[in-house]
Amino acid sequence: MNGGAEHGTTARTFSPSIAPAIVLVGLAGAVAGAIAGGFPDLDVYRHGGRAVLHQVSAYAEHDPVTGYPFTYPPFAALAMVPLTLIPRWLAAALWTGASAAALAGTVVIVRRALGRSCPGPLVVAVCLAAVALEPIWQNFAFGQINLILMLAVLTDLIWPDRRTAGTFVGIAAGIKLTPLVFVVLLVLIGRQAAAARATITFAVTVLAGLAAMPGALAYWGARTLDPTRVGPPSLAHNQSVSGVLTRLFDGPPGTTLWIAVAGPIAVGTVLVAAAWWRRGDRVLGACLGALAMLLASPVSWSHHWVWAVPLSIALWERNRVAAALWVAVFVARPILWPPWGERREYAWHWYDHLDGNAYVIAAIAISVWLGWSLWAEPGPTATAGGGLSSRMP
Repeated sequence: MNGGAEHGTTARTFSPSIAPAIVLVGLAGAVAGAIAGGFPDLDVYRHGGRAVLHQVSAYAEHDPVTGYPFTYPPFAALAMVPLTLIPRWLAAALWTGASAAALAGTVVIVRRALGRSCPGPLVVAVCLAAVALEPIWQNFAFGQINLILMLAVLTDLIWPDRRTAGTFVGIAAGIKLTPLVFVVLLVLIGRQAAAARATITFAVTVLAGLAAMPGALAYWGARTLDPTRVGPPSLAHNQSVSGVLTRLFDGPPGTTLWIAVAGPIAVGTVLVAAAWWRRGDRVLGACLGALAMLLASPVSWSHHWVWAVPLSIALWERNRVAAALWVAVFVARPILWPPWGERREYAWHWYDHLDGNAYVIAAIAISVWLGWSLWAEPGPTATAGGGLSSRMP
């Protein structure tokens, strides 16, 4: 395996071309967003924001533009109010530009955390290459928020010593519940203060959502964990353990079965994440925590797997064959090789499940391999900057 990057002056040095690169990527995304059509999830977000403005429940009826339901916590609707105050084309431009800039920002902070140089042209090149990954272009095509939330969570996990660390995780969880997994990770790595701030911030988002929207209480309850509320859970795009079980057993698994299978997998993955973080690799720890989140969630649509990008950068520092194979999975998108849609997943042959569940299989394989590496390789000492002070064999 290739060596872990050492933290030093490189990790704290900004190339003068970084800021222009992020701005350039953001502007390119904004132009594309203003010109291109689509972005159905952006319409759903705006539907939620309008519900808050008009003081009605976002859950009472579906978005009139797309026909999709609003499936996010009430705080998410409150956060989307600004998107309803501007024309749709401008909202699309700003939203896509922010997502593109978040992707560039992710590349920058990950490279810096790994102690690598980060010149502007490299940032632009990596962002362009990342669009070839199915989760990335799907995130842009749907107008999803995942790239923005990923940057927020990574900031908290890579720099948990900040006075406000944990608040971004709490806000992310207020918009999509699944980032609560990172609170567990913060506790496991000994960052109780950040975990407490994340929990308190999340609680504030819950209260804010309840106060801002009539009927917001309807979101909380058994329906919150119901995978059918966000779409057909059997769809091949649902790359979670629950989705795998749904396709295997021709229907959503019961809560007991789901917890019995997904629970140990997610717990094992987050423990490996914590071990790598404590060993000094904060990027790898954060990314493995994200895999635990994606595996444990009742529904993890393929565009939720934007974490493939920072993990591929981290893997490149350790084993380039593993990094290339990981990226290939998301470029080739084998999850769509078998027949999919309209419940055709229930008719899959055994070999279709290998292709159709490729993201889940790849995530478990990476987690097991990295877990084994913890035992098979001598552990380097974490430096004050959180990096690896010795080369891994």
